[in-house]
Amino acid sequence: MPREVYDDHAYLSRGEILDYDELARVAAVAVGLGVTKIRLTGGEPLLRRQLPELVGRLSAIDGLEDLALTTNGQFLASQAEDLAAAGLMRVTVSLDGIDDAVVKRMIDTDVSVSAILEGIDAAIEAGLGPVKINTVLRRGWNEDQIVPLVSHFRGTGHTLRFIEYMDVGTTNKWTSDEVVPSSEVVDRINGLWPIEPVERSTAAEVAATYRFTDGAGHVGFISSVSQPFCRDCTRARLSAEGSLYTCLFATDGLDLKGPIRSGASDAELAAMMRSAWEAREDRYSERRGAVPIADPKIEMSYIGG
Repeated sequence: MPREVYDDHAYLSRGEILDYDELARVAAVAVGLGVTKIRLTGGEPLLRRQLPELVGRLSAIDGLEDLALTTNGQFLASQAEDLAAAGLMRVTVSLDGIDDAVVKRMIDTDVSVSAILEGIDAAIEAGLGPVKINTVLRRGWNEDQIVPLVSHFRGTGHTLRFIEYMDVGTTNKWTSDEVVPSSEVVDRINGLWPIEPVERSTAAEVAATYRFTDGAGHVGFISSVSQPFCRDCTRARLSAEGSLYTCLFATDGLDLKGPIRSGASDAELAAMMRSAWEAREDRYSERRGAVPIADPKIEMSYIGG
């Protein structure tokens, strides 16, 4: 979230966001429709009070096969054990460099890389590993961190994943010149440590995975700008205030909070969610630059990743 809008932003009151009973109810309905994986994201989910309580409710849903969390890692060291005990299965940590100054510039926050690495270690100790490390690359900002990051995480059992810089929302001032194509990153890594592609287990996997030929693990690439995967996308997003979005680049979503608080049954919620999903025509990444796109798009800080 851009620092310059902090003071002017209209924040929602606690009563305007879904409580844990409501979140768990929507999740259970989604699982009933065939969803098998749930990920808690944000914003920063570890800022949500009593998060292990929500994790516990979600992990108890019959039919849920995978429960994960994406975090910036700053508070992971102190919460990993409780989250694992509540039923969390995996964590993904966002880390845009191995140098404090680079990371601080990328996320506009005073952050210690050592604290994030400590959180990753705590996640492993709690049984939440192996951990996925997500790095967004922005040309002119942090592409010099590619080699140091690979060098650090190679052989650790973690999977480092490089993500092309995307034009989410309208406040990140995105330009295509700042995109570092995955093909360029593959070539750079391969020149130092030979890698070879691994066949995807399902078409819905967003990352292309490569293995180091010397057996030192894997590295992944999420290429939604240079190699869009809209047609294989199986992800929907529920915002904190109860809107269901079928695309990261959406302008609006399906209101579920209103029906929930007006007494809608689970069957009625399921029908609404199914209808929204079946009617989706999201092709933003495939159409980028080819047709006029609605503006403004929803902000990443609002919808989550």
